[in-house]
Amino acid sequence: MELRHLRYFIAVAEAGSLSLAAQTRLRTAQPSLSRQIRALEREIGTRLLERKARGVELTPAGRVFLDHARLVLLQVEAARDAALRAARPEKMSFVLGFLTGQEMIWLPETLRILQDVMPATELMVLSASSPELTEDLVRGTVDAAFVRKDERAPGLAYRLVAREPVVVLMARDHPLAARRAIAPRDLAKQPLIRPSRVAPALSAAIDAYAERHGIRLKAVNEVDDLAMAISLLASTKAVGLVSNYVESLLPPTVVSRPLQGDAPVMELYLGYNKANTSAVLKRLLSKVDGLVARVSETRRPPPPRKITS
Repeated sequence: MELRHLRYFIAVAEAGSLSLAAQTRLRTAQPSLSRQIRALEREIGTRLLERKARGVELTPAGRVFLDHARLVLLQVEAARDAALRAARPEKMSFVLGFLTGQEMIWLPETLRILQDVMPATELMVLSASSPELTEDLVRGTVDAAFVRKDERAPGLAYRLVAREPVVVLMARDHPLAARRAIAPRDLAKQPLIRPSRVAPALSAAIDAYAERHGIRLKAVNEVDDLAMAISLLASTKAVGLVSNYVESLLPPTVVSRPLQGDAPVMELYLGYNKANTSAVLKRLLSKVDGLVARVSETRRPPPPRKITS
């Protein structure tokens, strides 16, 4: 008895028709299929199907044989999968998330730290908003993520990795682009493109800054996409307030300027679920201090060159 005989029989039994099984499921000619079924019945020693005017029906023996035939094929598939796993052991998977844009800064050095476990690990990287990544951490679909801290998220722990001052973005030809720093009173006079609910920490910091300086900001747009915000800033006379990590993503048409005085500071954390037992996560957490030091070094501006005569 061959496995193809079992597959043919199951297809006919489920379709209830030799012609239908031949055409739609097996892509073979009906006469050939009929011969295969008859050969199977001869080997079993009894009829499995009753030919009817409008198809076929299982005999009592056929109904019993169908259950066993399905089980045999399932066991064969399980045996094949087990053999493949033994030949090619499955890699561990590790999902690493980044607040959109932060991967430009943190991914290269993170990969350097994890390079010794990479041959045995399938690493998946994604970028999203901080609230989305936080939900994924809670659900366990992301192992670690560079995010803003959310004290309300159950079961999560955080390691501080960066403190980022908020800066002002504007078009290169904006009148304020000539300033070295932007005063609160000048900011209050400008149309503002502000983040939507996808960046609650930044929105809260902007509002607290305005209240602290007694100014009212005039929001003209709320955007939930960083690329869209940059495009709007490049093509309008509006300004935006963002963490300074965005500076590395700016096109030549958009510039940044610091805020005068006590600019808000956004904290970036490496977040993870306390219940996560991943060996890769353990390795990453053990190297966080080194990771922070390396990234800080790469972002430090080079010293001015000495001019010699």
